Amino acid sequence: MSQHNVQDNSNNFERSVLPYLDSAYNLARWLTRNDQDAEDVVQEASLRAFKYFDSFHGDNCRTWLLAIVRNTSYTWLKRNRTPEFPASFDEETDRADREAPNQETLQANSADWPMVNNALEALPTEFREVVILHGLEGLTYREIAEVVDIPIGTVMSRLARARKRLQAALRQVRAV
Repeated sequence: MSQHNVQDNSNNFERSVLPYLDSAYNLARWLTRNDQDAEDVVQEASLRAFKYFDSFHGDNCRTWLLAIVRNTSYTWLKRNRTPEFPASFDEETDRADREAPNQETLQANSADWPMVNNALEALPTEFREVVILHGLEGLTYREIAEVVDIPIGTVMSRLARARKRLQAALRQVRAV
């Protein structure tokens, strides 16, 4: 590959990927639960993305990058942490009211952010990632399905269950 082609690839990568590094860090931070670990994950994911940028032929670079960040996060977590147990069915939580907090509600209650943050941190990873991707990063169900590599129906189900768990956790904190 000529130096000119490398420079073009580098410029295209910068224009296509760099605008989404904040989203990449945000996802990695919520998955790893640590600032330094998230930085390491994003750096590794960025290197992977650059390495395989020539093979990217999609139209949504953000979801492509976030999928790489997600996969890199899970690989990093497997190497460096004790695995979490998958979320189990919780009848009491799943019996919670159907009305779920949305992004506007969470923002309106910004004084409650420490409680919301703690409730998000307590969610199982599979729920936390869809809440972060939808609620904080604004991805559509379809985009989340691409990033997480699950069917759209599973995205919707996980979001619904995550919202119920968040609601239940916030109700418990407020009741105390």
